[in-house]
Amino acid sequence: MKNRILILILMVAATIGMQAQERTISGRVTSADDGSVIPGVNVVLKGTNRATTTNVSGIYSLTVPQKGGTLIFSYLGFKQTDVAIGAIDVINVVMQSDVSQLNEVAVTGLIRHRGAPSKQTKSGEAELSGISSVYYDMEQYPVHNTEEYDAIHENIFHGALKNPLSTFSIDVDAASYSNIRRFISNGQKPPKDAVRIEEMINYFDYDYHEPSGDHPFAIYTEISKAPWNLNHKLVHIGLQGKKIPTENLPPSNLVFLVDVSGSMQDVNKLPLLKSSFKLLVDQLRPQDRVAIVVYAGAAGEVLPSTSGGEKNLIVDALDKLEAGGSTAGGAGINLAYSIAKKNFREGGNNRVILATDGDFNVGESSNASMERLIEEKEKMGYF
Repeated sequence: MKNRILILILMVAATIGMQAQERTISGRVTSADDGSVIPGVNVVLKGTNRATTTNVSGIYSLTVPQKGGTLIFSYLGFKQTDVAIGAIDVINVVMQSDVSQLNEVAVTGLIRHRGAPSKQTKSGEAELSGISSVYYDMEQYPVHNTEEYDAIHENIFHGALKNPLSTFSIDVDAASYSNIRRFISNGQKPPKDAVRIEEMINYFDYDYHEPSGDHPFAIYTEISKAPWNLNHKLVHIGLQGKKIPTENLPPSNLVFLVDVSGSMQDVNKLPLLKSSFKLLVDQLRPQDRVAIVVYAGAAGEVLPSTSGGEKNLIVDALDKLEAGGSTAGGAGINLAYSIAKKNFREGGNNRVILATDGDFNVGESSNASMERLIEEKEKMGYF
């Protein structure tokens, strides 16, 4: 009996000793551009598997060893920030934006929680002061997933003797890879319909040689045994299209149609979108033109058609965009088309680029009516 009591005392002492060697670091992560909080930032203790993410108020909390260590803060569109852990238990971090990271299609997600935290400031954010913090209780508020994916139906096997012909699309979609990576980085299991195998294959650069002569495509094939069933064969077919020098492209007449309704205010929506549009603006030539139309409760033109040589004017107009209001997308599309028509380039690339996070809820709103409008304008040369 005495031995059991002694073992129990030693176990308790060891547990207390381990806890005494650890502490909790917390803080808030904000953007250097405008001071806004950044939800979803990955926070990792360097060299370990200890990690967390910032919540909707940009707040994080992580248990670390009592002495030493480095925290790594990373998020798409921002430069990685490494911070050495000192004696203070509160580490607030300001992250610098990095537009160079936005050279791929990437989708980022954000979980919103309805209701208020147990303690809040006048602004409604969770309070963070000293070494004590108040966080959202994740289990108190329902999680609403507003992401939609079309159902994927697995292809059945076809006998090649009865079905010798096959077709496949030549447009390259690659977003699924980044989307799955986002879920995994946030410790979530991706929805099964978000996993698109062909997009994961298309994501990578296979360094195929360009076609020669007048051929628009070069075809590369490879055959091997299937590793999961040696009686089956795998055939890999790769197409490489001819790369067209951008200086030889016809002039573009572009209209950016941007949703600035209230739902677009999240850091991974309108701010990310503006950074992406800036990448496109950097590629424009003086003969290209851009106009910017926005819509929320109503639609309006914020930048008349401007030469691609006036990059500063276009970027300034993008920087001034702010989110708020409902979603009158129908009025925005009609205004964008009218501006595209006024600046029509014969033989050029006349295009309206619509950027939105969801459906329209004011004015013309059904998918069918929108499709008919787009098809009608397409016949007139506006895409």
